[in-house]
Amino acid sequence: MEYFVHQSSFIDDNVEIGKGTKIWHFSHIQNRAIIGRYCSLGQNVNISNDVKIGDYVKIQNNVSVYEGVELDDYVFCGPSMVFTNDLTPRSKYPKGSANFKKTLVKYGASIGANATIICGNVIGKWAMIASGAVVVQDVPDYALMAGVPARQIGWVCECGTTLRVNMLCEECGRKYSMENEKLIEIEN
Repeated sequence: MEYFVHQSSFIDDNVEIGKGTKIWHFSHIQNRAIIGRYCSLGQNVNISNDVKIGDYVKIQNNVSVYEGVELDDYVFCGPSMVFTNDLTPRSKYPKGSANFKKTLVKYGASIGANATIICGNVIGKWAMIASGAVVVQDVPDYALMAGVPARQIGWVCECGTTLRVNMLCEECGRKYSMENEKLIEIEN
């Protein structure tokens, strides 16, 4: 095998796992899930049916990625963060997967420990969701979100550093500007 699965984990049929990926203790990968190359799935991770995960994704311990959630390349999911896929769940009246709300986490976004992502939203590329935040709406690219419900409190660089007024990253030197209410990286 070109990937590693700990002996305590369970992989269902019809699953694709990319080269170099590591799946640690007590995890479960369900039918038709696709996991990209060089991913790391921590202890007690559940990947539900038909979930697609890009390359170089890091999913920390105790995270469930439910059907209807898609993670682009280089996404980070912190320990015990939560995804949802049904806005009005009822045990007596299950809706089935055709009615799940879709959630997309774009390239390079990071979600902090114990954050909750309410379904039906898009997390923009390189966005940063603070630990414990509850995301209830779409998140712009590079946005720094915190609180319950989550509100934008700033902007972050691709490297993760909070951007100041001049939109110049003090850590890596990347430059940004606002265009049509969106943060855009300026090529050097």
